[in-house]
Amino acid sequence: ASAFAVAAAVSLGAASTSVSAQEQRFVTIGTGGVTGVYYPAGGAICRLVNMDRKEHGIRCSVESTGGSVYNLNAIRQGELDLAVAQSDWQYHAYNGTSQFKDDGANKDLRAVFSLHPEPFTVVASKGSGIKTFEDLEGKRVSVGNPGSGQRATAEVLMDEMGWTLDKFSLAAEIKAAEQSQALCDGNIDAFFYTVGHPSGAIKEATTSCDSVLVNVDNAATQKLIDENPYYRKAVIPGGMYRGSDDDVTTFGVAATFVSSTDVPDDVVYAVVKAVFENFDSFKRLHPAFANLNKEEMVSDALSAPLHPGAAKYYKEAG
Repeated sequence: ASAFAVAAAVSLGAASTSVSAQEQRFVTIGTGGVTGVYYPAGGAICRLVNMDRKEHGIRCSVESTGGSVYNLNAIRQGELDLAVAQSDWQYHAYNGTSQFKDDGANKDLRAVFSLHPEPFTVVASKGSGIKTFEDLEGKRVSVGNPGSGQRATAEVLMDEMGWTLDKFSLAAEIKAAEQSQALCDGNIDAFFYTVGHPSGAIKEATTSCDSVLVNVDNAATQKLIDENPYYRKAVIPGGMYRGSDDDVTTFGVAATFVSSTDVPDDVVYAVVKAVFENFDSFKRLHPAFANLNKEEMVSDALSAPLHPGAAKYYKEAG
């Protein structure tokens, strides 16, 4: 009987906590390293959600994490409710491809909205005369270290163009943080970087020496954008960096905001509503958000189906 009494007390306890949990629920957003864009992005979203806490009873907190792949695994295991993840990794997690091959497809993954583009960015020394990606032929180029986003994207693009690393007189594998210095020291003519803008590393390369951003816009990039839901066209605004007064066109992935079918519709609805109804203040919370627009955010670079809570808000907002 005592065991039954204990069980009854436990289930009563559980019932009473779920009532108070109804009044206040906790959601955790997974982001990235503290110095990146994902961490402040998550913080910005939480700040807006927490402003209306009296209305919906949701308390939002941010966790610094290892980034996209970690976040997608944690969402699958129910350790995170929402997270920021690169659009190509969202695709691979939902479809069980690339790094998610062993775990299989996560068909419970849901898209919420996309954030800022993370363009494939090519920076060249002014003296090299490089204006387009094709001009890199025969030049000394840092293609990024193996395992980096820029290296992976560069290989996809070069494959599409029928290029190999032999097209360059030198293909250097320099870490992202060291590329600007190598360019300004004259050791390379150009480097690749997949990053949200404005970027500290690219500011360094364009202020420490005379360098320019290069257009990456050809038949191959157009085909990649058309055939892969996770790529999109990207424009780096003129005047953002010294030496590049005109807009630069390229392509790339996007930062996206994801959740899972385990997270209740009304929670995701409240999060989306907080961002979209305070949109101007959201855009001011980080320089990378300055050019966001709502229409692109609900459609671009999303591979998993929309979370029903997000879809409900978009339908109502028209």
